[in-house]
Amino acid sequence: MKKFITTLLFLVIIAGAVLFFGWAQLGIPPDGYGVIRSKTHGLYPHLIQPGEFRWLWYKLIPTNTETAVFRLNPINHEFTTENTLPSGKVYSTFAGIEDDFTWSINAAISFSISPDAIIPLFSANTVNSQEDLTRYEKDIAGQIEGFILRRIEQEDNSAQVETLLKNGENPWFETEILHEFPFLQNFSLKVKSAKYPDFTLYRQAKSLFNDYMAVQKEYASGNIREMVKTRIDSKLHFDELELYGALLTKYPILLEYMALENRKK
Repeated sequence: MKKFITTLLFLVIIAGAVLFFGWAQLGIPPDGYGVIRSKTHGLYPHLIQPGEFRWLWYKLIPTNTETAVFRLNPINHEFTTENTLPSGKVYSTFAGIEDDFTWSINAAISFSISPDAIIPLFSANTVNSQEDLTRYEKDIAGQIEGFILRRIEQEDNSAQVETLLKNGENPWFETEILHEFPFLQNFSLKVKSAKYPDFTLYRQAKSLFNDYMAVQKEYASGNIREMVKTRIDSKLHFDELELYGALLTKYPILLEYMALENRKK
């Protein structure tokens, strides 16, 4: 009986050791995520996440696996910039107004990288360590800032820009950003302070300028059509004279006939 208990205890210890050393979560903190790469099986395709149990037999092989640990911390990025609304100086000069439609903005964005992005980034060799992830997060923050500024500077977005600058936020921008950067989560864009022009005056000046350009285009098109018609008429007239010349050269008797007809008149 004593031997049986000893054997059973030994088997339990062995089973516990096997279970422990094959546990994928081993070495990963509760607030971290793990990516496992092995010499025998390559990259494990599933992210090791908190509160999840996974067991891999090939972790039992000494030095066979390596686990990269990542923490997805919230990223806060603030930026300040100043510019004019699209073609603002052109419209203000044309309308004869002093306002050049200058705007300025001090805004902050916050986000974190989605856990679903870690495996693809690791597989592409873009992120191999926490330091790589930190640099990547800073780079993405800069890309998002550039994306926001490009959207602000697009002429068709003046109504959305007005909402953002006046209200301090606009869900439209967040939707656009998440469409462009689908691997983000918990994203927000908040305007801390802003200076904005008279958007109503801007749209009126823009409309006036566009109406003027449309009239100019129509006038220019009319002139071109008239010039084309004149040139076509001239060409037809020249072709007609050339034909008469060829006939008179070939049939000189026609000259006598035409002279006779003129005398009858």
